[in-house]
Amino acid sequence: MTTTTTGFERLAQLSEDEVVTHSYLRDVPLPSGGVLALITLDNGRDHTRPSTLGPTTMLELGRVLDEQRERAARGEIKGIAITGKPFFLAAGADLSKVSEIPDRETGKQMAQLGHATLGKLHDAGVPTFVFINGLALGGGLEIGLNADYRTVDRSAPAIALPEVFLGIIPGWGGAYLLPNLIGVENALKVIIENPLKQNRTLKAQDAFELGIADAIFDSVNFLEDSIRWADGVITGRVEVKRKNAPGKLERAVKWDVAVGIARKTLESRIGRVPQAPYRALELIKGAKNAKRADAFRAEDDALADLISGDQFRASIYAFNLVQKRAKQPAGAPDKALAKPVTKVGVLGAGLMASQFALLFLRRLQVPVVITDLDQARVDKGLEYIRGEVDTLLSKGRISSDEANKLKHLVSGTTDKRDFADCDWVIEAVFEELGVKQQVFAEVEQYVSETAVLATNTSSLSVEAIGSKLAHPERVVGFHFFNPVAVMPLIEVVKTELTDDATLSTAMVTAGKLKKNAVITADAPGFVVNRILAKLLGEAMHAVDTGTPFEVVERSVQPFGLPMTPFELLELVGLKVGAHVLDTHHAAFPERFFESENLHRLAEFGRIFERDAKGKIKGIDPQARKIVAGGTTPMTEEQLLRRVQDGLADEVHRMLEDGVVSEPEDIDLCLILGAGWPFHMGGVTPYLDRVGASERVFGSTFHTPPIRGVA
Repeated sequence: MTTTTTGFERLAQLSEDEVVTHSYLRDVPLPSGGVLALITLDNGRDHTRPSTLGPTTMLELGRVLDEQRERAARGEIKGIAITGKPFFLAAGADLSKVSEIPDRETGKQMAQLGHATLGKLHDAGVPTFVFINGLALGGGLEIGLNADYRTVDRSAPAIALPEVFLGIIPGWGGAYLLPNLIGVENALKVIIENPLKQNRTLKAQDAFELGIADAIFDSVNFLEDSIRWADGVITGRVEVKRKNAPGKLERAVKWDVAVGIARKTLESRIGRVPQAPYRALELIKGAKNAKRADAFRAEDDALADLISGDQFRASIYAFNLVQKRAKQPAGAPDKALAKPVTKVGVLGAGLMASQFALLFLRRLQVPVVITDLDQARVDKGLEYIRGEVDTLLSKGRISSDEANKLKHLVSGTTDKRDFADCDWVIEAVFEELGVKQQVFAEVEQYVSETAVLATNTSSLSVEAIGSKLAHPERVVGFHFFNPVAVMPLIEVVKTELTDDATLSTAMVTAGKLKKNAVITADAPGFVVNRILAKLLGEAMHAVDTGTPFEVVERSVQPFGLPMTPFELLELVGLKVGAHVLDTHHAAFPERFFESENLHRLAEFGRIFERDAKGKIKGIDPQARKIVAGGTTPMTEEQLLRRVQDGLADEVHRMLEDGVVSEPEDIDLCLILGAGWPFHMGGVTPYLDRVGASERVFGSTFHTPPIRGVA
């Protein structure tokens, strides 16, 4: 019986400008006789625009599948297969359309449309196949999961269910079908663990070994081999065995245990604020014994709740920042103005400086020279860099030829005359104004007048650092985040004197380093450290005035941050944290707190008591004694509101003062530089949602606010 799609026509009307992925049908003769109905998904765009699955696309696919089911009933075809245009099966639902869904009921209809359409692959009357010929993400992979069998092209670059990363769940069958195909532990990895690890994806071989695909073929004859294999399945010549499919023992013993472990792991790593991972976990738990129809109804409700909620809207906002705004930075000058960088000099040979040198070495593939106060320090830095190159070689990340080349390109010296032919010099010395001024003044004697001088300062004035130079216009801030190789943000700091050629060179260089750059004004703390200083300062002030550590930690949980303020302080170093608070207090004494207790904690060396593996056991008793004495403690509610309003005030001031051009730049910095969660969308959408923006300055950062719908 043909399933009607009439009830879903309204969805298509809401997406009139959808880029439709059409379902092109052709009949393919099978080697054994009979016909395979082959559907090719193609949006008619080039390789830069993957096929996506909007309402009109799904309705068309549904109609084509209905027709094939009728043909199968008449005995005209032996099987049905779906594949994609070159390099792509499908990149999932069209998120731009999903994020425009006006209410929960429409969101539920979108979930139901996915199930209604792809479900036609389950009871088509003949075997159904999906030939995964390239990228298959989200709903794209779920096309395959709904079919009876799957093949995969060995060169397929990315196969994944990334929905949890974006604040939703695999809602077109993935949360039920995948654990029942490859087992609960493997499914937990694909559905929850991988998305939360910076959206990790599977390669084709991974998908095959997990059992997501039943067969894997080389690209050169992928379609022909897949058709021959499908013919073997249809005729019974090919037997499909699924090694990871869960058996009775797994369902009886392992399933609930695995879900329980996953829940505890989530709670320890991300807290309880993110909704999507826990909804996915509940669906996977229910997949153990649920009937298909019941499981799909549960997916419909979960997806409807999440699509219409705050966290999905915030996630899409964050996703667009990273995918679009980060690639077109506000205020960036013409790239044609950038100067060539043919040699890099690094002032300093400590750990941070050595990490810089290694990054420039790997990404730019140009000579890099490091220097320090004495040869012993230089040699230690070179030893670290070459050791890291050896590690990359041992892990197969680079070839032996590249390793030899990189080692040859790096050198060390105590004579700054060896910097004479450097086009780019970056300093990573002690965070003290006089020291930074001195090293720049020394190197300026030898470099050309056009060489860029970049400072990695996190809190000092960039203009002040260059104030004693003959050419301060070629000084720019280039603030990395630790660990240098991993964190994707660089704050590029423009002073009143920085010229466009220098700024353009900094932006182009950041891109070549595979970093995202945001231009900021030369203001205390720039963006990330100023926001964190406000948060950490309020946390320490609360402790100083008598609020227990635990109350402070609980009070800021609604921000959904990856760690508590005190964990962050220990991570960056208590002495560094105290310095940051002091710097901001000196700049804005009426709004930022200094903390003598933090200095005392820094001398003691820790806040937390930890076990042998470094896991937090609780607050160290000595740390409690150090901060004891406050007489005006705050409640969780009081402190949360104080932090919300304080951040709203500070962000508003930063925008008024032109530190960055838009709220989006502040959120982008926090997401990329401080690990602010996608599901919060940075800080400004959250401050709008909780009313802090209205309370503080009578308006909102975004119009309309970024929030869910009824």
